[in-house]
Amino acid sequence: MSLKARLALPVACYAVLLVSALQTLVVPVVANIQADLGVTTSAASWVVTANLLAAAVFTPTLGRLGDLHGRRPVMLGVLILVLLGSVLAATTSSLPLLLLGRVAQAASFGLFPLAIGMLREELEPKRLTGAMALVSGMLSVGAGFGLAVTGLLMRDGGDYHRLFWLATALTAIGLAGVWQLPRRAGVATGGLDWAGAALLGLGLVLLLLPLEEGNGWGWGSPRVLGSLAASVVVLTAFVLYERRIAHPLVSTRMLTHRPIVVANAAGLFLGFSMFAVFLAVSALVQTPHEIAGYGFGASVLAASLVYLLPGTATGVITAPLGGRLVARFGAKATLVIAAVLAGAGFAMLAVLHSATWEVIAGALIVNTAVTFGYAALPALLIAHVEPAETGIANSVNSIARSVGMTLGTAFVITMMTRNPISRTVPLPQETQFVAVFVTGAVLAVLAAALVAWALPRVREPKLTVPEVEADEVLGAAGLSVPARQP
Repeated sequence: MSLKARLALPVACYAVLLVSALQTLVVPVVANIQADLGVTTSAASWVVTANLLAAAVFTPTLGRLGDLHGRRPVMLGVLILVLLGSVLAATTSSLPLLLLGRVAQAASFGLFPLAIGMLREELEPKRLTGAMALVSGMLSVGAGFGLAVTGLLMRDGGDYHRLFWLATALTAIGLAGVWQLPRRAGVATGGLDWAGAALLGLGLVLLLLPLEEGNGWGWGSPRVLGSLAASVVVLTAFVLYERRIAHPLVSTRMLTHRPIVVANAAGLFLGFSMFAVFLAVSALVQTPHEIAGYGFGASVLAASLVYLLPGTATGVITAPLGGRLVARFGAKATLVIAAVLAGAGFAMLAVLHSATWEVIAGALIVNTAVTFGYAALPALLIAHVEPAETGIANSVNSIARSVGMTLGTAFVITMMTRNPISRTVPLPQETQFVAVFVTGAVLAVLAAALVAWALPRVREPKLTVPEVEADEVLGAAGLSVPARQP
């Protein structure tokens, strides 16, 4: 194996660590960005939402570009775009420019499928499963790293622009690493569905914009109703267009086949849960108790390291445990377990959130449920689609998870910005946080029931734990999964 080929694994690990670090860096500092820019809470929340929304479109698009033109040049292009976005975010105090920078950073989500695809090209089969498991672990490590660094850089009232300068430096390192990778030609033919990507992006923006701004615009206002109606029209046009082209961004069969619809609904819920608990817990613990009558008045450092880090750091342990559950009980049962566990975590947070340990435990339970659910989804999909369709099925599920994250963000911000304590105290009432957690618990019950009763009975393939872990990585990246014998 050449020296450049030996660099494939460390470069892939670093690229995936960068993806998850950029995802969590700004979560604890939305309030700081709001105060610095002098904007509303809902406007500041687009720093998170715009990133996730763009990721839903970028991820399958960039994966397809890598197939067509080779992984290395596309990864270099992604990192250059992320670098420019990071520099822009680090140097601006304008919300529109900051959002533009965050949209550019969203291209980093495409590094995960590109890195996994690159490993499949460079490593021999006997090394591939272990390598993919290591790369998958970097998702949890990177998320924990992002939260830890955010806390350290923001201690004593630090400037949030430091986070974007750090992102710039980390991206530059990744760019230097990818530059050293071997050059490989593309493995696919055909074209890229640019029109489909544009329609999907526009439809999602029209859907999420009124959900985030409804409190300010008025839920019955022409702007809200017009945006929602326009989103229906655009997304319908997207589906009709996808049915007519040879290489669609999303196969329309994946939008109508019942098992896939159920799996995508589960992915939507898991993505919702992940960011709903992230943002709600961060806002809850940073609320000053002496003013609001609840909360802990925690600093960004404490919110990052004490309350949020345990839920992400334990992913290194819970991810392999999820694989063992799938191998022992099957994908359907594991997904039901995940939904029930998420419901328990949300219910605990709704009832118990007056002590530090209660919030940490509740958030940890929800994050563990999300990890278990993500382990089950790829195995669930391969049990219900043809082997040739696993790539597109996982790609659609990846979009569903990203959309769920944006919906979770939009919902939390909507609840945080309605019914403030008073005009002089623009903080949400405690009941608003309870409503978020109760909603999460109710959705978890519905998700468990949907998976338990709506999925047809099939004979799932018997998988070993290493096979489950490998399929989980491929599925999370939106890539095709090898056929398994039932």
